[in-house]
Amino acid sequence: MTIIRRTAPRTEMLRSAIDRVFDDALFRPMGWGNFAESRLPLDITSTEDAITVEAALPGVHPEDVEITVHQDTLTISVKEQAEQESREGERVYREVRRSFGSRTLTLPSGLDLDRAAAAFENGMLRLDIPRAEQAKPRQIPVTAVTESASRAGTEPAAVGAGTAPTSEQV
Repeated sequence: MTIIRRTAPRTEMLRSAIDRVFDDALFRPMGWGNFAESRLPLDITSTEDAITVEAALPGVHPEDVEITVHQDTLTISVKEQAEQESREGERVYREVRRSFGSRTLTLPSGLDLDRAAAAFENGMLRLDIPRAEQAKPRQIPVTAVTESASRAGTEPAAVGAGTAPTSEQV
């Protein structure tokens, strides 16, 4: 014998509404990786000349920020410690707050880390890392070979090094 469970449509609507509420991010526990990302959100831009990393760190002092680079790994750490004491008559309220967070990124090759510069202004950290000269894109000029030069027996220095082959070389 098979038992079939039938539910009323209203019960199903209520059940799906409750499921949607608990699927919401408000009720979902935050993972360790999400804490660091929400605490230290980063904007990263890349141009031909440099890579720029910006972090919004409101309420953080520059001396609480530490930037380290090891091989191709960049780590931005924030260690904050604040103590506050207030007195109301005979009562003393003391609050000690400690917080920390860090973000680690893998840097692309071809950066000149010796010329990197960091600035902290109004709660915004800006880190500029220029690209090394040998890693920057280069323009290779193209020179045209005239027919009179190819008939006279003069050949270009090397085919493929910025010159096009003539019909006689092909």
